[in-house]
Amino acid sequence: MKIYWNGERKNVIGSRVKELRKKQDISQKILAARLSLSGIDFTELTILRIEKGTRFVPDYELSVIADYFHVTSDYLLGRTNKEYEVDEKGRMTIHKLYLDPFMDMCNGEILSYGIDQRPSAKNVMDALDKAIEVTADCPYRRTFHSDQGWAYQMKAYSHRLKEERIFQSMSRKGNCLDNSVMENFFGLLKQEIYYGIVYYSYEELKSEIERFIKYYNEKRIKEKLGWRSPVQYRLHLLTA
Repeated sequence: MKIYWNGERKNVIGSRVKELRKKQDISQKILAARLSLSGIDFTELTILRIEKGTRFVPDYELSVIADYFHVTSDYLLGRTNKEYEVDEKGRMTIHKLYLDPFMDMCNGEILSYGIDQRPSAKNVMDALDKAIEVTADCPYRRTFHSDQGWAYQMKAYSHRLKEERIFQSMSRKGNCLDNSVMENFFGLLKQEIYYGIVYYSYEELKSEIERFIKYYNEKRIKEKLGWRSPVQYRLHLLTA
């Protein structure tokens, strides 16, 4: 269990809890009653002391408070000023994030990737350039495989591959099995950091994806790699 304390006050979330409560125009007593529906006991005095900074706040209470107000824990802790985005009726809005990764099929390592809030040719081309750079020491002619997405059919994309004498391979139309390795990665990512979790900002989700890719490359072991992570397996091959 974590206790959030800044050395002077016994918590760092009091001012923002008070601010959010007043936005809803509810009393400390009503807020306590609503938070108690989570199964954790809150009283009017609890809220008063939290807002004044005279009471410690454990991590499980922080989570309940953040969930109730539909904000991130980081917002309550003062690490960001972004709560969430709402429409004109006050409803939380849903946005998309676009991830364009390039994977080494030898060990499953994500060599490069781009993340953006909208489909972007620049996002794909920047990730492509990075993948080309990372694999520049390959002693054999490389093959870059993809599905038939619009970005991979761009003339700029095909021309860039030809410049580097890289074979371009594409899945058959409507056949996801041809790109199963990458689809499997997307499935793992969604299972481990997306399904059942609400992200309240683009930055929060982007940061979590970046963290997951680093973990996936460096620490997530696979049976087919001899119980090594992709990076560990690559280093093993280089020293074999």
